Amino acid sequence: MTTPVAATGRFFCADSARIRGDSMAGTASPGVVWVLIEHRGGWPSTGFDGLELEAGTKALVLAAARTARARVLLVRRPGPRQSRGPSRWAVLRHQSTGAYQQLWGTWARDGDLADIVPALASPGMPGYPPVILVCAHGRHDPCCAVRGLPVGRALGERWPEQVWECSHIGGDRFAANVVVAPDGVYYGGLDAKSAVATVEDHLAGLIHAEFLRGYTDLSPPQQAAVVAVLDRFGPAGRNDFLVTESLREGDYWHLHVTGRPPHPAMIEVELRARREPATQLTCRAPAARSATVYEPISIRSS
Repeated sequence: MTTPVAATGRFFCADSARIRGDSMAGTASPGVVWVLIEHRGGWPSTGFDGLELEAGTKALVLAAARTARARVLLVRRPGPRQSRGPSRWAVLRHQSTGAYQQLWGTWARDGDLADIVPALASPGMPGYPPVILVCAHGRHDPCCAVRGLPVGRALGERWPEQVWECSHIGGDRFAANVVVAPDGVYYGGLDAKSAVATVEDHLAGLIHAEFLRGYTDLSPPQQAAVVAVLDRFGPAGRNDFLVTESLREGDYWHLHVTGRPPHPAMIEVELRARREPATQLTCRAPAARSATVYEPISIRSS
């Protein structure tokens, strides 16, 4: 779904990013722990921080999330809003071994959310299917609603038990944005058709470079290196390529990536970091900003 800027007279950051050809590689927000809180009403522009909740409970949850370096997201099911039954919460945790863990609970009163605090200190349980998060936070950025809502509906029809709309996850200009958690994989620039195909391949163990923003457990240049490797050697599983060394020399990055068979065992990637001209990066940005792009210079395998 597109809304050409010239045709509407409004500024849409996602349209402008596509016109400029902004690179998505290396733009996944860092983090390996997520707190999901189902909230079926309207979402404030600041997400969970802006909810009118019992102050003590809210402070406990935010403090525990900061200690765990967790991201707190509001979630709801795509489609018509449901009003019956208790709401759910979850703590999702990425593990470098690939044994991702989750804990789920319910809440009907504000005080019930205090159960999130011990959950953040718990290792969680393996065996759950991944959660598919689609940013649809229109009060934060209009593009997230314009592009995210139809993607959420399409994914929700295909995987109704795994898909949630979520509050702001970063990278509004790359809407529609999808995060597969706790795998820790960000995708961007999706529409309904490409989102279903991308998530279908992801769940089958194949991550493609085309819509990949990056992995949340890696730094931006490491993310960009993995995207470049996938672009060169084709789709692979979440842990088939591992960044084992990163060296910076001025504007240049030299990264070593190891691959699992049948992929190359050792890959050397050279990137050049450059600043893009300052521009309005989000729909409601108060000022122009310059983004950093990590451009592949060379990729050598052995």
